[in-house]
Amino acid sequence: MTEIIVALDVPSARDALALLDRLPEARWVKVGSILFTREGPALIEVLRRRGLEVFLDLKWHDIPNTVAGSVTVARSLGVAMATVHTLGGAAMMQAAQEAAGNEVALVGVTVLTSHDDASLAAALGRPAAVAADEVARLAGGAREAGLAGVVCSPHEVSRVREVLAAGSRVVVPGIRAAAAPPDDQRRTASAGDAVSAGATHLVVGRPILAAQDPGAAFRQLLREAEAPPG
Repeated sequence: MTEIIVALDVPSARDALALLDRLPEARWVKVGSILFTREGPALIEVLRRRGLEVFLDLKWHDIPNTVAGSVTVARSLGVAMATVHTLGGAAMMQAAQEAAGNEVALVGVTVLTSHDDASLAAALGRPAAVAADEVARLAGGAREAGLAGVVCSPHEVSRVREVLAAGSRVVVPGIRAAAAPPDDQRRTASAGDAVSAGATHLVVGRPILAAQDPGAAFRQLLREAEAPPG
């Protein structure tokens, strides 16, 4: 079953907990850099006491020793899943995985969903780039390093499935309804399409946070994930 991860992209712990009070069916939550910088490890403890699985999305990208130390701290907090950036390279990813052991599922961020081919080429300093090719290349590095899976946009799910080992996690942000604006994300798709392609976890923020009824929006996503289009 594909998991829906509620992205707690809100200003404070109070806002996060108020949102979760309206989402009794939620099992997974994402804590990103803004909320973690404000609230710190204490919020992780509160979320764990609520019985939630925490996805700590800090996209670590540093020297191997520093990233391994960060993963060790996340492990001590009871974090279920966390991100490292695949551009950190093989040694960094391997050190991170050793620190994670079997307790934290590490997934490698490939190409941010805010990139299209043109902006990716500019960032890489190349005359041209294809996001799907770069995602597949980086996913291969994550597999070689022993990571549990990768983070990619909905557009590359089937492509990374060809690269990753069976049972790997494919964590997918950029989930939007068909008629919804993409905001600052370029490579988006519906929950059903991402699940059909092979996503294991969907990270959803604004479609829930901006909804008049977040609970109803969350339940609709659950239905889409459980019955994707054929």
